[in-house]
Amino acid sequence: MPTRHFNPAATGPLTNIRVLDLSRLMAGNMLSLQLADFGADVIKIEPPVGDPLRDWKDDGHSLFWKTYGRNKRSVVLNLRDKPAMDALWALIDTADVFIENYRPGTLEQMGLSPEKLHARNPNLIIVRISGFGQTGPYAHLPGFGTIVEGMSGFAYRTGFPDREPVLPPLALADMIAGIYGSSATLTALFARERGLSKGQVIDLSLLEPMFSVLGPEAAIFQTTGKIKERVGSASNTASPRNVYKCRDGKYLALSGSTPQVARRIFEIIGRSDMNADPRFATNSDRVKNRPLVDAAIGAWFAEHDHDEALKIMREAGATVGPIYNIADAVADEHFVEREIIVDVEDAQFGALSMHNIVPRLSETPGTWRRPAPSLGEHTAEVLAEVGIDAQTLQTESA
Repeated sequence: MPTRHFNPAATGPLTNIRVLDLSRLMAGNMLSLQLADFGADVIKIEPPVGDPLRDWKDDGHSLFWKTYGRNKRSVVLNLRDKPAMDALWALIDTADVFIENYRPGTLEQMGLSPEKLHARNPNLIIVRISGFGQTGPYAHLPGFGTIVEGMSGFAYRTGFPDREPVLPPLALADMIAGIYGSSATLTALFARERGLSKGQVIDLSLLEPMFSVLGPEAAIFQTTGKIKERVGSASNTASPRNVYKCRDGKYLALSGSTPQVARRIFEIIGRSDMNADPRFATNSDRVKNRPLVDAAIGAWFAEHDHDEALKIMREAGATVGPIYNIADAVADEHFVEREIIVDVEDAQFGALSMHNIVPRLSETPGTWRRPAPSLGEHTAEVLAEVGIDAQTLQTESA
């Protein structure tokens, strides 16, 4: 796989869109990454200690930052100092998007309320990220993704029925909010472009995007009065669907969410009789009798090794796939051919693997313009663009 090289002169569909990102950790960085990958000039405004994401390290290496800081520029401003705040205002005058994730009310205390920002730059898109939103009884509470993953109902649904609820082992709520946020930002920019609005405020909580991905939970509860419980790797909605253990101890994931595939699976495992059994006639019937479905399918997998079972199922048209760890994914031919993971030039490692730019656009694809910046790497460069001497600013602050 060829190493991706950075080209600062490369352009994308969001070229000339300037984004000021004052956020910290994951949601804001995920949001601004989507914009940066497609050409936006994302300027990370960091305190002297840097974005805390820089301290998420593996074996001493800031690999989170190297991945989510790519295509961005870093400016260090101590916003407790007036000269730094003046510099920020100068940057605000040139910006299209302003991202922050302070606790609600903090931006106002800093003298950066949306009203003041829009008085200075009426076309500014302001993205306010918080745990629970800018209003409501919980608005003032700190809201890391962990708390939201619990309160949204996600953790309650995750895990096995005889065990405790399970939180995701990654910043899932932040990631989902970041993707929602990038979509909302592009929508606001499009509305501005069409003359439907000038600047506006996007109130982006972590809670609401996380809740939205759970599906029709509210409608199900209202209509049936039932609360969906944990079912491990099975599903409350479709059957067959589970993770099954093969004879050699490896696992495969299988889904028969459509009637045709479900019937095909029963035929593959030598249980055509189940297709004539009223207990398995419809998806609802199969969900109701899920233990019987899983027992039949599980017995078949237990008699076959992983690779053999995968081959048989795939050749017969069943929807089945292996349970990968990252080593498996890196070696997989589909990941390689699609370049889902790419090697990117890196001053420290020579080349560093990370996820490719997604999604794929045929005419205006994303570009690799710059590696994740060192702390404050672009302070002088960016401030010079608005007529400020960084050295003078530091002297005045001192």
